[in-house]
Amino acid sequence: MTEATLDGLAREFADKLTDLTRGVLGRDAPRFHAIELVEDRRVRVQPIEDDRVVRDIPVTVGGVHRIDLRVSYDCCWDGSSRFLAADKSEFKVYYKNVADPLFRFEYERKANVLPGAHIHVHAHRDEVAYLLRLSEAGRPGSKLKRDRLPRSSELHLPVGGHRMRPSLEDVLLFLVREFAIDTAAGWEKVLGVHVQDWRITQLKAAVRDAPDAAVEVLKDLGYTVEAPTIPAPRSSGTAKLYLP
Repeated sequence: MTEATLDGLAREFADKLTDLTRGVLGRDAPRFHAIELVEDRRVRVQPIEDDRVVRDIPVTVGGVHRIDLRVSYDCCWDGSSRFLAADKSEFKVYYKNVADPLFRFEYERKANVLPGAHIHVHAHRDEVAYLLRLSEAGRPGSKLKRDRLPRSSELHLPVGGHRMRPSLEDVLLFLVREFAIDTAAGWEKVLGVHVQDWRITQLKAAVRDAPDAAVEVLKDLGYTVEAPTIPAPRSSGTAKLYLP
């Protein structure tokens, strides 16, 4: 059996993302590619033209191009060096030809103080700006010392932590439900298959973080579970499941 490589797994992931976006948005959605980042041993996965120009994904409403979706993943090995993991991901929703995004769905694997998975909403409320200037401690205090005006878009709204975070599938469904974007025939089936695949992948990762909890549930369901003679090695530090 051929040993998996990071580049090979990233290419498979890129093909899955292409199938997802074309299955939901139509065959004109640009293809995802995996590009090796030699300087830090990661692989970037995003829609890229043959000339290596990064592409936004055009989204139409009523047949008119209204939204641009910018998607990027920086992929790495997980803690066991066996599975593909996202070191960083960004899903940015733009109104066409407007520089400032409407929403940003972001994930940072190395985050531990700020939430690893979070959303930024680019909208202004005076009350939020006021709250961000009240404290002289923490992040508000650091901005105050630099005499920076607070912006609501700088808030990191937590969404499920490292394991239960929103995926690209969730963002596409959000656009369908909230903005009634145009979709390809059979998009619901395509999305459903990819959602199930993502959730199962994350569930398996969570089980590797907390195998004792998985054993407890399986026994409660009537399964017989035997402990391994030699337990599988676990990565050092706090498991991703328990991080904010």
